[in-house]
Amino acid sequence: MRLTKYSDYSLRTLIYLALADRRCTIDEVARSYDIPKNHLIKVVNQLALAGYVDSSRGKGGGIQLADEPININIGDVVRETEQSFDIVECFSPGKNKCVLTPSCKLSSVLSEALNQFMFVLDEYTLEDVLRPKMRVLLSIDKAKALA
Repeated sequence: MRLTKYSDYSLRTLIYLALADRRCTIDEVARSYDIPKNHLIKVVNQLALAGYVDSSRGKGGGIQLADEPININIGDVVRETEQSFDIVECFSPGKNKCVLTPSCKLSSVLSEALNQFMFVLDEYTLEDVLRPKMRVLLSIDKAKALA
């Protein structure tokens, strides 16, 4: 299973906001992670619509977590940000042209693996993935951004 860049950027944005523990700008997050700003705007928009991020425009605006990191489940974020979990063709009934489908057992094995993947992600919150060393890196990145 490989997450899309969209989910990766979503998780990184949530981590950044949790570590910063303040209102930040999209520019700041984009520079810190070297993510294209236009792409990050779309990510933040979806995170705000899903209720993970509080976003406001104008002077004094910016983005911040809408809830405490301990209340943000990693599995839920991934489900919200991944467009599809069709890891093989047969997972997508409308597009499946695999001739093995009627007698193949691989799809059930892959389905079980995907379920376990999501089960593990469901066991963790944003708080669980934060580390003190990450706070130091965030401080270094902020200093570089201001230089």
